[in-house]
Amino acid sequence: MPRRVLISGSVAYDTIMVFEGHFKDHILPDRVHMLNVAFLAPKLQREYGGCAANIAYTLRLLGGHPVVLATVGRDGEDYLARLRELGIDISQLRRLDAHYTAQAFITTDLSDNQIIAFHPGAMSEAHAVSAAAAQRAGEPAAFGIVAPNGREAMLQHAREFAEAGVPYIFDPGQGLPMFDGAALRAFVESASAVAVNDYESSLLVERTGWSEAEISERVQALIVTRGAQGSRLYRSGRMTEIAPAAIGRAVDPTGCGDAYRAGLLYALANGGDWVDAARLGSIMGAIKIEHPGAQNHPVQRDEVARRFEAAYGRAPW
Repeated sequence: MPRRVLISGSVAYDTIMVFEGHFKDHILPDRVHMLNVAFLAPKLQREYGGCAANIAYTLRLLGGHPVVLATVGRDGEDYLARLRELGIDISQLRRLDAHYTAQAFITTDLSDNQIIAFHPGAMSEAHAVSAAAAQRAGEPAAFGIVAPNGREAMLQHAREFAEAGVPYIFDPGQGLPMFDGAALRAFVESASAVAVNDYESSLLVERTGWSEAEISERVQALIVTRGAQGSRLYRSGRMTEIAPAAIGRAVDPTGCGDAYRAGLLYALANGGDWVDAARLGSIMGAIKIEHPGAQNHPVQRDEVARRFEAAYGRAPW
């Protein structure tokens, strides 16, 4: 049976709109202090999203055993039904009827830039879910991840993972601005790895006062994703370039980072090393970007293996 992966993060609805132009052509640099701009977005769709659910979706389809540590609101019953149907473990997911489920409103331009407004809703109370209880509820977890969630939940779940001896990835994402340098340094010190995109890496370096190499010396690995340029894996101050996986056609970047992290976690939970884990993450991100939304991409193990071999010279399993 696949080893459990505990996933702390958001479960949210995504409303995705496409602006058929480029933000840079409509935002005047000398007027950002008095910004008042509207983007006509003729294409709109509502999708299932949220970092925890997105990661769990891809991880489950790969054959993993994700356990979601999150909250939904009174409008979340259809989401719970979907997760059950996918075979995702929601035994630790709580419904809070005093809130709406978290909601993201995402506008993407033709350069794949995104402007996002986010209502946290029930996510703000995600510390009502205990990572320690989740660890006690079944076989010991192989790995965990602290992805963007309510602030108190991220702090609590990181502490509970560390106390229970569960290795975990710190993935601050859009939650990074909620923490000052001291809090971020504490996360890094207790985590097994840190996963960020290149912008988040710059902010993490600025706030902690540690360089990427110095961060990597405090964890097993620092992974910095760079979109179409691939990713960088830092271990003990040394950097390894992870080549990007080829894609057919870029359709929608929403959820690519979460698909990447699902690949990481699947490989790590099954005894893979960091290079192969990052490579599998790259493959999953490439598969995701070819499909709209964060949870619509198919995951077929034979196809994953074929694309992995084409990109890196050998199959992952």
